[in-house]
Amino acid sequence: MKKIVIIGGSDAGISAALRIHELAPGTQIRVLLADAYPNFSICGLPFFLSGETPDWRSLAHRTRQDIDGLGIALLENHRVIAIDPARKHVVAVPSAPNADQTPVQEKYDTVIIATGATSRIPNISGLERPNVFLLRWMEDGFRLKNYLDTAKPRSAVIIGSGYIGLEMADALTRRGLQVTLAGHAPTVLKTVDPEFGEAIAETLRTNGVTVVTGVGIQKISQGRDGMRVTGTPKFHIEADMVLVAVGAVPASGLAISVGAQVDQHGAICTNQRMETRVQHVFAAGDCVQTWHRLLQKPVYLPLGTTAHKQGRIAGENALGGSREFTGSLGTQVVKVFDTAIARTGLGAYEAELAGYAPRSTETITWDHKQYYPGAHPLRIRIVGDNKTGRLLGAQIIGHYTGEVAKRIDILSTAIYHSMQIDQLSDLDLSYTPPLSSPWDPVQIAAQAWTSDWHT
Repeated sequence: MKKIVIIGGSDAGISAALRIHELAPGTQIRVLLADAYPNFSICGLPFFLSGETPDWRSLAHRTRQDIDGLGIALLENHRVIAIDPARKHVVAVPSAPNADQTPVQEKYDTVIIATGATSRIPNISGLERPNVFLLRWMEDGFRLKNYLDTAKPRSAVIIGSGYIGLEMADALTRRGLQVTLAGHAPTVLKTVDPEFGEAIAETLRTNGVTVVTGVGIQKISQGRDGMRVTGTPKFHIEADMVLVAVGAVPASGLAISVGAQVDQHGAICTNQRMETRVQHVFAAGDCVQTWHRLLQKPVYLPLGTTAHKQGRIAGENALGGSREFTGSLGTQVVKVFDTAIARTGLGAYEAELAGYAPRSTETITWDHKQYYPGAHPLRIRIVGDNKTGRLLGAQIIGHYTGEVAKRIDILSTAIYHSMQIDQLSDLDLSYTPPLSSPWDPVQIAAQAWTSDWHT
């Protein structure tokens, strides 16, 4: 009977295990994870911390009993310290505090590395101080939740203005804290165009968040009334707590130790079958590089949706399959208070760097027929290749009830299938006045792009 060992029990690891069980139920599947929270939605932590999702157990995609019931063997609270490809076994030690450190060996026919990523640690002095938090895993969330419940802080500084920073600014504001969001980029959310980032910044300010951009945080120290955060140029503020959310770093050390190649980001290099260059060793998820469908090259783009897909492919191919990961477009959406912002594909600057001849247009239209109550404006930015008319990217911002995620998915699907922008008008999209218009907003935006396009 074939035995497959999976290192990591989050999105990619469990997705791989489920696919293996689906295709070959008799396979021995052993999942080793460093904590006790298999298949939990880490993306849900901000909503647990805000109180919108009060029970942390509901963040589990599947319960431990669900996974056990499929015959997938979990070994929790064990950290893998070595892979021996010659003898085809892995060595793990207990990761729980004060546990007996007797090593555990697991033999394998194939191993899948799904170790995820860790929080990026910036070069800031004082990160070890009390009341300074990171947010990446469930234990991080519990530590922060305990502090919020017991210390009842009144103010917070969030360092980093990406997705986690934005969601946590929302979450902590909902809990009654005065929040300052500090980032080094000129605008928040640098994955979208500056004008859209400024729109999100205005949403934050409207909801009471102080937004500071273009600052480089250097030091966290004990101030008179709390933690003192200082940086350049001439930035200083005191708050009860500090959350550091400046991105992720691939957890690829184990893969490196076994001879796998990594890229300039430290992400594990794989082919599109999720194979490393080490025989019988696959890798998937936030620890690996991602094939970009438009750029036609690997990039580091850690996303939960991508991790699920890559894990499924790694699981299938670990059984001898030949499925390939066909690529990501970096499709993302985030909700900040009552505003949703989404993006897919390439921005105009990215497209130009990639050798396209990009042109972008912005359209403002209603998310549904204005005569039906509750209509909100949508801003839709379309990027196309001015030479070919091909759709290259899109960004949308609007009220979170305005189907922003659905509409970016339409555009992502169109990019995936190399559609021309004028072909969007041919799509048979649903319509009813409370939800859309006879021409959907994405079609209206596409028509605005094509109206002055000349081949």
